[in-house]
Amino acid sequence: MKKVGILFAIVCSLSLGMAQPLFADIISKPVTYQQDQQVCEGWLVYDNTSTAKRPGVLIFHQWMGITNFEKGQAIELVKLGYVAFVADIYGRNVHPKDMKEANALATKYRSDRALMRNRANAAFQTLSNQSLTDPNKIVAIGYCFGGGVALELARSGANLKGAVSFHGNLDTPNPSDAKQIKGKILVLHGADDPYVPFEQVLAFRKEMQDAKANWQLNTYGNAVHAFTMPSVGNDASTGAAYNRIADNNSWHALRTFFAEVF
Repeated sequence: MKKVGILFAIVCSLSLGMAQPLFADIISKPVTYQQDQQVCEGWLVYDNTSTAKRPGVLIFHQWMGITNFEKGQAIELVKLGYVAFVADIYGRNVHPKDMKEANALATKYRSDRALMRNRANAAFQTLSNQSLTDPNKIVAIGYCFGGGVALELARSGANLKGAVSFHGNLDTPNPSDAKQIKGKILVLHGADDPYVPFEQVLAFRKEMQDAKANWQLNTYGNAVHAFTMPSVGNDASTGAAYNRIADNNSWHALRTFFAEVF
């Protein structure tokens, strides 16, 4: 992600309370929405040079919630011609202060897949309803915890063209639900990821095969968990580390996948 350094400086300069222009014509703004009684606040990014509808990309955050990383990814995707929406799974103003809190929050939703799917579907509907979004051309992507959310949204039967997991959880308590998947699936996985062990990968493969889903699994050698995220550092012995080669290759795979599904 050749993009991250400069983008972080730009994104960090944004006021969280209002829309502001980025670069020449890219607008970034918070959008509130609800799932049952829970108010959520996502982040919408789009190019306002045209009123034409375009494909949408729904982005699910890693376990620390919405950060500058997801916002930076959204900007890059808008540059490629999409409208992007960073979904809020945890709820407005819910921001874990450390990994312990992040683990507790992620576990809450991973232990209640119905709640996870409902929260994800609320974000999907919010993106679908945006004036610039073609509601029949939406892909969900996610990172780590968010990769698992993207896959669960697909398993719920949402009208997705595709779902993409970057170093995400692949397990589900409802493998038979894979028969409800409407779009294509792309999993981008670190071969040495200790948090998504080989047994989980095998179970996912069986799930996809049993459902006769249209799926791909790209495995990157010498890559562990969170390989797209520079903020985690470069020490692979911790189990989570940035890997420039896997990052670049997975971004290329994402762009190829988008060319296929859109």
